[in-house]
Amino acid sequence: MHNFEFQYPSAFILLTLILCIYKCPISIKKLIFPHTNLFSKKTSWINIDKLFYSLILVLLVTALASPITYDQKTSNKRKGRDLVFVLDTSGSMAESNFDKEQTQQRKFDILKNVLIEFISKRFDDNVGISIFGSYAFAAVPLTYDMNSIKFLIDFFDVGIAGDSTAIGEGIASGLRVLKYGHAKNKVLILVTDGYQNSGAISVKNAVEQAKKLKVKIYTIGIGKANSFDRKLLQHIASQTQGKMFAAENKEILKDVYREIDILEPSKIRSKHYLNKHVLYIFPLLLATLLLFYLLLKSRKSELL
Repeated sequence: MHNFEFQYPSAFILLTLILCIYKCPISIKKLIFPHTNLFSKKTSWINIDKLFYSLILVLLVTALASPITYDQKTSNKRKGRDLVFVLDTSGSMAESNFDKEQTQQRKFDILKNVLIEFISKRFDDNVGISIFGSYAFAAVPLTYDMNSIKFLIDFFDVGIAGDSTAIGEGIASGLRVLKYGHAKNKVLILVTDGYQNSGAISVKNAVEQAKKLKVKIYTIGIGKANSFDRKLLQHIASQTQGKMFAAENKEILKDVYREIDILEPSKIRSKHYLNKHVLYIFPLLLATLLLFYLLLKSRKSELL
């Protein structure tokens, strides 16, 4: 089914200039319409030349409003937030006993499963992922496509970014991903089970950068209480108006994500047209032909 709409309907405000064709003093007309010689000197409203000029203006404004036809339009308004997960892939994430029922399962595998379950319910968020270990990198740019994120998560593994823990590098990498987002609310969720012991970027500098960008950071320390730097994670969260969580096992980690789920959403706009065809060329071409007609008519009158 074909649909029709104007991409820039506000352009039709310019149609008020038609009144100027009939009523504006000649000095103002010259500013708006350079070829005032095309106008007839008659003051009557029923005037062929003025009607032609009005029609040309209507056609030009219609072209400027960009008429299109399309089969389908999706996601013209979405609510959500820019949400980036910063995941620790250091060597300690390979430890087990994080799940009481599946004691042999690695901490990182459990983290991935809980994360997939969480983002599966994020219908309106714009989600990205950064990975850090000895260094950090952006693994998934901000996207609405949750299926692609779930597919890519399967390729993440312990040690993919080295075995150390560069928390500052991880935060900085997540902030670089967030810079490309347009939501009012930008949130970074840092998940780690260790202490800062690597990286060229200090946690202090990374947090200062987050404050400048007005990014809220939620920190999650996973594992036993002494396995991660609780004071550092609390400091990061408090400095950015976020909150620190401690998850000793899988069930508590799920509870943490449920609490994060109540973050205040903000509007994100996205527009996608399927089989779009632009039509501005037709009114533009007709307006050009009419202008040529008036110019030729004017030239002929001068010769006579």
